[in-house]
Amino acid sequence: MKINFTGLSDPGLIRSNNQDAYYIDPQGRFFVVADGMGGHAGGEEASRIATKEIQGYLVANWESPKSSQELLEQALWDANQAILQDQQNHPERADMGTTVVAVMFRSPEPPWCAHVGDSRLYRFRESQLEQVTEDHTWVARAIKIGDITPDEARLHPFRHVLSRCLGREDLHQIDVQPLDVKIGDRLLLCSDGLTEELIEQKIASCLQDTPWLDKAAISLVEAAKEQGGHDNITVVLVSLE
Repeated sequence: MKINFTGLSDPGLIRSNNQDAYYIDPQGRFFVVADGMGGHAGGEEASRIATKEIQGYLVANWESPKSSQELLEQALWDANQAILQDQQNHPERADMGTTVVAVMFRSPEPPWCAHVGDSRLYRFRESQLEQVTEDHTWVARAIKIGDITPDEARLHPFRHVLSRCLGREDLHQIDVQPLDVKIGDRLLLCSDGLTEELIEQKIASCLQDTPWLDKAAISLVEAAKEQGGHDNITVVLVSLE
């Protein structure tokens, strides 16, 4: 299986800084998107620490006998601990945190995904877009138990309230799951700056209409900006061929 990939991050039209970060392994082994929070400097630092720690841990332990699941989960735990340590060293950043979504390809195992927060992983297969990750938010839980509808969630005042993120002492769980992929699939890792602006039908349309990854990434970001670009927008696209 050949893996092609690209990434793009944009501050959007409202914010002067970009608190998103992403990392693409040059060999196509793993991909990370993080969306920081906690003020101008705090958000940028939290997402930077997360991507750096995950990258460092996976590269250093790639040949470990541990499973892909164990490696990916531990990489996120290490990122959480690194952010907590930075908070202690810099009290002015005590409120910072970040969401994160990461995908790892490590043969002969299937690919794995890990995430915390509301940065998402989608799979685009045969013109159909499917959200793979489940948001760790107040509204996601409310939808799940039937208190609100997905349409109501898009405008709900609590839609940005996270139930989990990196940079918290009370983080007790990181969601890790194997991925069902096949030749022809595309994977989209993104921050909520994309999904806040675009409904899934529009995301699917951009992917369907643009077969070239670089152009598809640009198309997604520009479409989000056309809808207002209220937040930072980050996309990483992975194509399996």
